[in-house]
Amino acid sequence: MMGRLFILGAATLAAGSALAAPRGFTVEDLVRMERVGAPALSPDASRVVYTVRSTNMEKNRGNTQLWMIDLRSAKPTPVRLTSGDANSTDPEWSPKGDAIYFLSARSGSSQVWRQPLAGAGIGGEAVKVTDLPLDVDNFRLSPAGDRLAMSLAVFRDCTDLACTRTRMDDKAKDKASGKVYDRLFVRHWDTWKDGRNSVLYTAPIDASGMVTAAPVSLSGSIDGDVPSKPFGDREEYRFSPDGKSVVFNVRVAGKTESWSTNFDIYQTSASGGGTPRNLTADNPAWDSKPAFSPDGKTLAYLAMNRPGFEADRFRLVLMDVASGKKRMVAESWDRSICDYKWRDDGKSLLATADDLGQHRLFSIDAASGKVVPLSEKGYVSAFDARGKTVVMAQANLQSGAQLFKSTDGGAPVQLTQLNSELLADVRFGEYEQFSFTGAKGETVYGHVMKPWDATPGAKYPVAFLVHGGPQGSFGNAWSYRWNPQTYAGAGYATVFIDFHGSTGYGQAFTDSISGDWGGAPLEDLKKGLDAAVKKFPWLDRERSCALGASYGGYMMNWIAGNWSDGFRCLVNHDGVFDTRGMAYATEELWFTEWENKGTYLDNAALYEKFNPVHFVKNWKTPMLVVQGDLDFRIPTSQALGTFTALQRQGVESKLLVFPDENHWVLKPANSVLWHNTVKQWLDRHLAR
Repeated sequence: MMGRLFILGAATLAAGSALAAPRGFTVEDLVRMERVGAPALSPDASRVVYTVRSTNMEKNRGNTQLWMIDLRSAKPTPVRLTSGDANSTDPEWSPKGDAIYFLSARSGSSQVWRQPLAGAGIGGEAVKVTDLPLDVDNFRLSPAGDRLAMSLAVFRDCTDLACTRTRMDDKAKDKASGKVYDRLFVRHWDTWKDGRNSVLYTAPIDASGMVTAAPVSLSGSIDGDVPSKPFGDREEYRFSPDGKSVVFNVRVAGKTESWSTNFDIYQTSASGGGTPRNLTADNPAWDSKPAFSPDGKTLAYLAMNRPGFEADRFRLVLMDVASGKKRMVAESWDRSICDYKWRDDGKSLLATADDLGQHRLFSIDAASGKVVPLSEKGYVSAFDARGKTVVMAQANLQSGAQLFKSTDGGAPVQLTQLNSELLADVRFGEYEQFSFTGAKGETVYGHVMKPWDATPGAKYPVAFLVHGGPQGSFGNAWSYRWNPQTYAGAGYATVFIDFHGSTGYGQAFTDSISGDWGGAPLEDLKKGLDAAVKKFPWLDRERSCALGASYGGYMMNWIAGNWSDGFRCLVNHDGVFDTRGMAYATEELWFTEWENKGTYLDNAALYEKFNPVHFVKNWKTPMLVVQGDLDFRIPTSQALGTFTALQRQGVESKLLVFPDENHWVLKPANSVLWHNTVKQWLDRHLAR
């Protein structure tokens, strides 16, 4: 059994940069930082390949390339495998470890490529494995390396890929722009539906590593997307160890897609031609991320119990392949699993989960269900394991993710030093976790962070950050959107509370916010801020501003009407203004219907109980309103309603709209504008 890993985050970087300390962290630093992706270990665990995303400020976008580290070296040094203007992503090792397969649009469309390797570096030019008329969105290589599974967006009534290409080209030439729908979804996240589905295909690979035969559909008979939209990836489908079958999860769409969370796991022949068999028809809730044990005798997957609830606990289920018998593993461990992976011996699995303000890596014994933590503080965003070697990407509130390696449970070794030059003269704000008695007399956790240049005896204005979700966590992690260090670098102290509804504190705590959006969470925020001010005298309560996005933006509207003397200013990003309008305009209806215990027609009273629109008459706090016009989760009409209500009552207010952003602000230049606008708003209202 692997022992505990005491991961220190990027302690080396933090300590080194603290020595110079001439300046604080800025948004320009944030958008220019290199970002490490998920690690992929070679079959013999001698090398690890991963992605690094850099930012081209002139082109206003990121660029992702592949890097590799030879773990056998006394001083492992990253080697760049790919380059160019086109991204290279989703690396996967060949079974022999002699090549890397990856996605790239370097040929003009997204296709699978193969990079030969020699020793510790590149063994020749990358060659294109697929040459299809459509983009390959994601892929997997079979265990024997003789077949490729891949997802393509197609019209399901087309008989081949060329049909979809022709139909798309014809539509682009059509002068009429209208779209006709007869069922939901009509749009999802930030995209209007165009009639295509993501369908899973396979194709054989010849001795040279090339796909030569036309892909065969595996999931096209099912009305649904594989992987799921908008954020599904190749973790939602896998080959069996013998390569003869493929398992995948999919939600049958029909007319219920926008209010259903009933994903099921199907198995079908890897060569196509068969009818996919539903393995989880007995569960009307969410089943996801199937993965066979190394010997192929057991299928693991994640399952929720309650239909319609996207934040239910994901439990680990093991199914005996021969008999179909299923059993829950680690049922008494009250945490929701995010990602997991079998160990090579099939006796245990590694898994990540939120845990008391951290996002930790755990080992789960497959037989007994015993859970052992393998990481301590920080956020493990990705990991891979081969034999006794584990490589993980881990971040914390003072560092973006870095790669760490541990062998046989030994002390972790930091493999990457991303951004060491960029941030060499940056001093980060110090942070601390605290707890207090919140709503219902229960323990609630939060964090505080000092400004980068804090001095003993001084008091500092407060940025009070409220997380979204609402079933989420604002813990010991690094964010490229809402990052407390950008406030610390601007001279502000920050406070952020994991109020009732947050994840990582047990499912009952997570459940508690449903039907109570403006109740216990608001009480926690009030008590949490009071507790922080009492415990940390450097917080200047009289100079504080509250900020939040999504549910956090809703809370800004709720605070404006129900805690109107709480803050000097508010910042509301993509927040709900009118819960009735939200019920009829958002795309994922299961969310609003679970949170309010039914449709608006079924339970209008609960929708209206915590509806900010009813308390507009109490609004007096200056508010900055921010909206992405491509946000179909919380549509622009919500922000316009907020801003109109403020303006008509003469409350100081400002509206910032991004026509080209969705629920998140992602483009580098827009991120800089967002942060600078927010900082100016805080500076205006929190100056003495």
